[in-house]
Amino acid sequence: MQIPYNHSEKVKLNQHTNRPDSKQMDAVQVALLLVPKPPAKADWEQIPGYAETLKSRYRQQQRLHKDTSRLCTDLPNKSGTRVILQAVDKNATMFELLTTARELAAEVHQHNPTALLLQLAGFEQATGARLLEALAAALLASVCPMPSYKSEQDKPATLKRIDCYGLADKVDLSQLRAETAGNHLARWLAALPPNELTPATYRKFVSKLAAAEGWKMQFLDTRALLRKKAGAFLAVCQGSPADDAGIVHLTYTPKRHRTGKNTPRKLALVGKGICFDTGGVNIKPAKYMNGMHEDMQGSAVALGTLLALTRLNFKYPVDCWLALAENDIGSKAYKPNDVVIASNGTSIEVKHTDAEGRMVLADTLALASKARPKLLIDYATLTGACIYSLSSRYSGVFSNRETLNSTLTMAGRDSGERVWPFPLDKDFDESLKSTIADTLQCTLEGEADHILAARFLQRFVNDEIHWVHIDLAASNHKGGLGHIPTDTTGFGVRYTLNLLQQQSLMEHTWN
Repeated sequence: MQIPYNHSEKVKLNQHTNRPDSKQMDAVQVALLLVPKPPAKADWEQIPGYAETLKSRYRQQQRLHKDTSRLCTDLPNKSGTRVILQAVDKNATMFELLTTARELAAEVHQHNPTALLLQLAGFEQATGARLLEALAAALLASVCPMPSYKSEQDKPATLKRIDCYGLADKVDLSQLRAETAGNHLARWLAALPPNELTPATYRKFVSKLAAAEGWKMQFLDTRALLRKKAGAFLAVCQGSPADDAGIVHLTYTPKRHRTGKNTPRKLALVGKGICFDTGGVNIKPAKYMNGMHEDMQGSAVALGTLLALTRLNFKYPVDCWLALAENDIGSKAYKPNDVVIASNGTSIEVKHTDAEGRMVLADTLALASKARPKLLIDYATLTGACIYSLSSRYSGVFSNRETLNSTLTMAGRDSGERVWPFPLDKDFDESLKSTIADTLQCTLEGEADHILAARFLQRFVNDEIHWVHIDLAASNHKGGLGHIPTDTTGFGVRYTLNLLQQQSLMEHTWN
């Protein structure tokens, strides 16, 4: 399996601190121009050669459609340069900027140019840097190919170079580059059909990727998990006709610490990797089983995040745990009212076999906790209740440190991958009381299932560890979300990088 997760790295991003001239405008097939909303006279004057023409056409369009802020037109030059001019509100949120950038990238993609001229006219450095980052994110995401099995393949994007003008200082886009590669990897994996991406083929791909990226890899198969008494994980995979389930453990060690004696703070990433979910004995109806090949997106986001952190030479060691399995039906499948015991000794009464995600995560979180990471983040397409609560525009976040909620929310606003925190009060455990085991797996009523799932998972995380659980309600959004043009969004890679880099979460000290 060859995944072109590095496709966007082939696109050159050239930043110029001067303005373009009319010759450069005439030489390109497509030019993307951004001005403040409303554009002032001085803003128009920064556009080379055709300022009056564009100003006149923009105002004429506004007279016809007063709410318009975009002009798409051809210049009266020999090459008929296609100009996409966008007026941008300087106070727009990052999500709004990314959404606009996705629309502009789609306009550019229609013309499939090999080179693009991008000019920011009339913006101060800080505002312009936010704009450039948003535009570059959308443009790079738009050229990333996705899996296709059509007999007639769509033409690949030919964009090879973007020349950016209009800012006094160059912007560091290294984090964006790493994020794009990680997000593309996550989206590609999630879009693969379930007969292509099985736990076995997934593991083989990860093995090749680990060798290429310099990660250590360990695979805990069902026999190894049996020795570790991981009964919750094994209950889910026991109905599978193929004995290919298991937990992948990847280890990234930063170069500066490979020979050092001091043990730095460690980050752990955990991802739910259910390659297909039938619902098990409590089988899903067709409407809800469709798309269940994407139930492994948590693992794909964890893997994509690890790739991005590696590209950024992240200064902390990282453990990445991928819980790979399928939730099948069959004579050996686990059943409602079964009682199983997880690797940390917790006994669990099964209530619904379609709540398999929290079962495989239970043992994976318990194993990840044994290494005592400073911070543990898990990702999972876990509950429909989270989608009902937030729609697929936001994802839900939970933490065992309530004081962290403002930082988690800020990272969502700052990155444009929006999240909303939910409570984790102890009294929710009353709903999970079992007469025969330490805890119920879930309830059948469905009330606040996203919160109950998080309370269940918290049992398997050591209290000393700072834990963040992300319920990926925004993993699939029709028409794309933010800067991502595909329904499959890869939500979480960009968010986590902001959490670790901009919010400096590994440096935090919490109560």
